[in-house]
Amino acid sequence: MLVATWNINGVKARLETLLAWLDERRPDVACLQEIKSVDEAFPGAEIEKLGYHIETHGQKGFNGVALLSRSAPLAGSVLRGLPGDPADEQSRFIEALFAVPGSETPIRVACLYLPNGNPLGTEKFPYKLGWMDRLEKHAALRLAEETPCIFAGDYNVIPEPEDARNPADWLGDALFQPESRAAYRRLINLGYTDALRATTEQAGVYTFWDYQAGAWPRNNGIRIDHLLLSPEAASNLRSVAIDKHVRGWEKPSDHVPVIAEIA
Repeated sequence: MLVATWNINGVKARLETLLAWLDERRPDVACLQEIKSVDEAFPGAEIEKLGYHIETHGQKGFNGVALLSRSAPLAGSVLRGLPGDPADEQSRFIEALFAVPGSETPIRVACLYLPNGNPLGTEKFPYKLGWMDRLEKHAALRLAEETPCIFAGDYNVIPEPEDARNPADWLGDALFQPESRAAYRRLINLGYTDALRATTEQAGVYTFWDYQAGAWPRNNGIRIDHLLLSPEAASNLRSVAIDKHVRGWEKPSDHVPVIAEIA
C-alpha cells in the first residue's frame, strides 16, 4: 500500500502536474495540502477519471487539504478539522479510515497542513504552537486505539540541522525554532516513527525548494514534509521515496511528494 503526501500549492494551478504524477505513481492514498479551493470548486472530474475517490476540507484562496484514494474511506470515518478548538476556522486537517487489501484491520490516514508560524513576534507563531499541541493530543488518542495510523503532511518543521542545506539561514524562521522542533519531537516521543528517518540517515534529503534565489538548481532545500507512523504502521514499513524529479516539471509546486510503502 502506497501512502503519499504532497503540498500541491494550488490544485487548480497544478492540476496537470497532479494528474501526471497520479498516473505515474498510482498511490493508494494521496494526502494533498494547500489545495486553495473550496470543496465545491475542487477540480475532481479528471482525478476521478483516474480511479480516485476524493474527500476535501477546503477553504477559499488558501489552506485546504484533501484525501485522494483508490477506494472510498470506510463509512462514517472521515473527520474534517483538527479537534480541540471549535473556533479555529482554518482548513488544515482531514483524516479517514481505509480498508487494507488482505487484512481485517483498516489503516487510518490523516492529512495535515501545519501552520507556518511566520513572522515571529506575531500571533501566527503562538497559533502554530497551539495547533501542534492539539495535534499531539489527537495523535495520542489515535495511538491508544492501536490501529495502524499515519499522520502525513506539510509539518512546516525542519526537525534537525541535517534537514536543511543551510541551517543558519533558518535560525530566525518559525520552521526551525526550538519550540517548533521540540513540539515535533514530542510527537515522535509519543511513539510515532518518522518514516524517512527510519529508512535512511542521509543528509541532504529535501522535500521543499523555494521559488526564489535559484534554490532548486542549487539544491538549497529543506525537509518539512513528513509521514509519522504509529507502531502498528511502522512495523510494516517497507520503504520511503521522495519524488524529487517532480520539482523539475513544468509549473511545479515548491514541494514534492513523499511516499511510504506499507506492507
